[in-house]
Amino acid sequence: MTHFLPFPRPAVVINGRSHPDEPYGDARSEILNLAAGREAMRMVSSWPDYRPTPLIDLPGLAAELGVKRILYKDESQRFGLKSFKALGGAYAVARMLRRIVSEKLGREVAAAEIADRRFNEIVGSVTVTCATDGNHGRSVAWGARNFGCRCVIFIHSLVSEARADAIARLGARVERTAGNYDDAVRVSFEAAERHGWHLVSDTSFLGYTDIPRDVMQGYSVILEEEAQRWKEGSPTHVFVQAGVGGLAAAVCAYFWERFSSARPRIVTVEPEAAACLFESAKAGTLQIVKGALGTIMAGLACGEPSLLAWRILETGADVFATIPDAAAVEAMRILSRGYGGDPPVVCGESGGAGLAGLIACAGNAEFRRRIGLDTRSEVLTIGTEGDTDPELYERIVGRSAGEVLPDGFRGNATAKY
Repeated sequence: MTHFLPFPRPAVVINGRSHPDEPYGDARSEILNLAAGREAMRMVSSWPDYRPTPLIDLPGLAAELGVKRILYKDESQRFGLKSFKALGGAYAVARMLRRIVSEKLGREVAAAEIADRRFNEIVGSVTVTCATDGNHGRSVAWGARNFGCRCVIFIHSLVSEARADAIARLGARVERTAGNYDDAVRVSFEAAERHGWHLVSDTSFLGYTDIPRDVMQGYSVILEEEAQRWKEGSPTHVFVQAGVGGLAAAVCAYFWERFSSARPRIVTVEPEAAACLFESAKAGTLQIVKGALGTIMAGLACGEPSLLAWRILETGADVFATIPDAAAVEAMRILSRGYGGDPPVVCGESGGAGLAGLIACAGNAEFRRRIGLDTRSEVLTIGTEGDTDPELYERIVGRSAGEVLPDGFRGNATAKY
């Protein structure tokens, strides 16, 4: 049983519509599938500066929480963007540009031709846009810079200046809007319609699904990198943070299609103030959470679920959980210290939400029993971001990322166990 007393009991919804023997099925395969995931892996791994992110073992924390193993996939230095989002937004930009150029030339162009910037005249006339809490916009801007198109990113009123500046440094024009993330999504959609820009959103809605599907499929690279490990069997549980649900759906789809009834139990984790999947699970149908959506977990401050993500999660996720901001903060601090001899890890406010959900849930005997969390459990969590706002990170943790990892270690693939 956990000794982390500051962690309150999480709010949870056990999903009664999730059945272990239900097949993944053709309808879900049209959204996300393993073959498309392997294609994403081939494209992303061909980009300059690609390297797999480390899968880190946390035995000290596992012993404290009474589970067999905790594996932490550290995305804190993915392509130098400090976030897993590089796999989604940039991948969707590359796929979109490939479609545009192919249509213009009347032939199928290769992904390598886009990466090599062989069509600057065509690509340079394209403008991509999206709304962001920070990380997705940074990924889209990075993809636009690398592949040679223009970029306009919309941020909402709660996005920090540090995150806005990080996007602008990649060459994008940054526009701040009133309201929350969902308001910024609407503004970006309207701007794209008005100016003939190409919307690269990470959330889907009626009439807009192709590009969000590419974004989600890009996230599956996280799991494809560990394909050899899963040959030994899948983890028993995955605790994964959720905003609009794209990453959670990608994780759920990957393990569901690959392992069928032997797949892990999927637990989504959201902030209390922005729990659109949690509320949808309670209601049994897609719900929208309104209001400011104020949470320190800025990357998860989303009130409207992605339609495509929900089609997978509504019957694929086993549990929907929420945590307060204090749990995310404490998870950051635990990781920065390295619990019980574990290696220290730099993790941002949204990045450790899945792990925070695990810590909170592991301290509750009733929850452990209902989800089968015990000393035989092997749990996968994904650290989706590092210090994407360095000043905020230092205020929370009490020292900078460089002090947490003074030797400059930032995701060396040899850290696998």
